[in-house]
Amino acid sequence: MLYNYIVSMIIGWVVYFHPFYISVTDISYNETSQSLEIAQKIFWDDLEVALGNVTGERVDFMNPADPEGMSKRIKKYLLEHNHITVNGKEASLVYLGFEVEEDAAWFYLEATAITKPGEVVVTNEILISDYPDQRNMVNFYVDDTPKTLILHKDNEVGELSF
Repeated sequence: MLYNYIVSMIIGWVVYFHPFYISVTDISYNETSQSLEIAQKIFWDDLEVALGNVTGERVDFMNPADPEGMSKRIKKYLLEHNHITVNGKEASLVYLGFEVEEDAAWFYLEATAITKPGEVVVTNEILISDYPDQRNMVNFYVDDTPKTLILHKDNEVGELSF
């Protein structure tokens, strides 16, 4: 009995202190404007590590020495690690900007001239090379109906049918 209690306590502490790595991406098809509206939530401290690994320099997301340079690095990283194909045609993603929400940031992207999705292929490699346990949840909405993908190392690409 005491042994089970001790093992349970140890496992509980390991789970409590072990960080988890997740991003959330919401993609909504706007039929009126025939566009994809994309909001991607990423923990900014994890993104600092990823950007630092790319540049080989220390990155301070909240207080960048060069805010314009930081914005360019973020844009490049997001556009290189996100790809969407709709009905066999690669969507051209445009980076719009971001806003900080406590310990994470919402990044906004858009793709225009998109026909109503029937078949969709989503590639999301955000933070995967930096954190082997990274999970990227992608919620794709068409006609207010969501479908969800969980993408991770060795499974960075997912397919949806609407």
